[in-house]
Amino acid sequence: MENLTSVCDGECDCSPNPALLADFKRAIHALGGKWKLEILFALMNGAVRFGALRRSVGGITQHMLTTQLRELEQDGLVSRTAFAEKPLRVEYELTDAAYGLLPAFKEILSWSRLYGDARLTASHEA
Repeated sequence: MENLTSVCDGECDCSPNPALLADFKRAIHALGGKWKLEILFALMNGAVRFGALRRSVGGITQHMLTTQLRELEQDGLVSRTAFAEKPLRVEYELTDAAYGLLPAFKEILSWSRLYGDARLTASHEA
């Protein structure tokens, strides 16, 4: 398996590359949280109104969705567009930076298809 964090070739006992670790921590901070990945995934097909987004991410409260969307917007992953209509219409969509996560989402889905059932099978066998 490829070692992504070390500056050596695996022959030594060295620490992870601090710059790579800092990059990884920044990404985890931007994506971390109970709902952020689900919100991003729900927005992968285009702009969605707040209410529809809340319905698509089952179990999330209005307050939590608002909080998570604000954080995602601050991190440059989601854009918010408010339309001057009555009632106010607000849509959220992914930024180009967030669309860059599409290959990672595909890999996560592939991983889940390969290994996701292993946890369920192991818990039923115990």
